[in-house]
Amino acid sequence: QVQLVESGGGLVQAGGSLRLSCAASTRTDAIWALGWFRQAPGKELEFVSAILRSGTSTYYADSVKDRFTITISIDNAKSTLYLQMNTLNPGDTAVYYCAATSVWRPSTLLQSAGQYEHWGQGTQVTVSS
Repeated sequence: QVQLVESGGGLVQAGGSLRLSCAASTRTDAIWALGWFRQAPGKELEFVSAILRSGTSTYYADSVKDRFTITISIDNAKSTLYLQMNTLNPGDTAVYYCAATSVWRPSTLLQSAGQYEHWGQGTQVTVSS
């Protein structure tokens, strides 16, 4: 069972930055890919970004490309996922969820929430205008 614990959310003014973290409880080699999704009030869950466990390939939603950066850090064979968010705007306000899949997936499917078996509890990001 993979447990994911997010941190780093909060309140920030428009134009500001935040960095989200997600600590995975399992060994890195038990994970194929990790991703970030978000859900704004009254809206559906939305793909934000994904990364392969090797860190060699990253994927972004068009709405965050060039503003957000996803990275992965490995320490003692365990992974921590990060999402650096810059130039935030009120449209980025949402609960952000970390997700992981232990199964190989084609990269084209990593934007789909249904491809991930493991989810964190979410962290709130609020951007004020």
